[in-house]
Amino acid sequence: MAIKHLRTAFTSQYQPGQPARLVAGEALREPGGDYEGLHKQIKRVFNSKPGKKYGRFSEDLGECPFSAWLKDYVADKQSFHALTDRLFGQWQELLNGCQEEFDGHLMILHEALADAEVVYLYILETDSAMRFDGNQTLDMTDIISLSRLNLAIRIELDDWLAENGGENYLTLVHGRGTGEPGELFIRLCGFANSVDVEKETMTFLDAVEAFAKTTEPEKAGQVRHKAYEFCKEQHALGEPVEIEALSGYLDEDHPQRFREFASENAELPETGVLHPDHRKVKKLVRIAGSGGGMSLSFSSDLVNQAVYYDRDQDALTITRLPKALREQLQRYLETREE
Repeated sequence: MAIKHLRTAFTSQYQPGQPARLVAGEALREPGGDYEGLHKQIKRVFNSKPGKKYGRFSEDLGECPFSAWLKDYVADKQSFHALTDRLFGQWQELLNGCQEEFDGHLMILHEALADAEVVYLYILETDSAMRFDGNQTLDMTDIISLSRLNLAIRIELDDWLAENGGENYLTLVHGRGTGEPGELFIRLCGFANSVDVEKETMTFLDAVEAFAKTTEPEKAGQVRHKAYEFCKEQHALGEPVEIEALSGYLDEDHPQRFREFASENAELPETGVLHPDHRKVKKLVRIAGSGGGMSLSFSSDLVNQAVYYDRDQDALTITRLPKALREQLQRYLETREE
């Protein structure tokens, strides 16, 4: 089984200023079955979340002691049960001072994969569902949401504990609207941001665009599409983009060509790894814009084939209209004429 250890705790803070309530479950070893299935679903949501942040543990152990407790656990200096007792205790203490209402399940699990060991912390949310009880009376119940995840962190243990460990062994999901509990979760994990995703996205886009312009015009679009597909696949896996791997994917006959070009023409991090926002990378293959009551989006391959832009007149001419759009326009015009 992939999960070595797992434990959950339900916490609630309904009256700011009053002590938070915490109910902890048992520490489970290799829970298997249903827990593996739940983790698989939640991890899929984790990997697909846009806007993740990447970083490392804070060096302020007094403020954020979780990393020290985790290191003791990995070194067998304390049990998983002891680690989680401390973690849950600190989470309850942080929520005691929270000025916003909160409830949720904090789950921590240690996953052992074939090539890596990872620790996840999730705040699991719930959805309301209807059911018939034993007396056939309609009743409301709460179930774990398998589609929403706004607070979570992944810790790559091997990267963190390696002798020359990297700077980006933490991956954080911090959704909008999580308010003060979200900030407290970041504090609980001891997360310190070390990656400028916006900057790395622009570095990625600029490098790919510049490289595409060095190829034959008929192959430039193919380069952009392959770069976007590679980035999208990495995002689905929850992994960053390694320039070395991307280079081989773009040109199997000359696998070092893009890497060498990017090294000479872009400010790449020493690790050779970028964390682009896949939503913005989509600009490589689609042109989109909205405003003034208008919204347009089309494949970049259609420029000068089905979409023509006149710079002097600032006018766009579209041919080969999609069938659904053409039918809507015809119905609208017929209605106006009547």
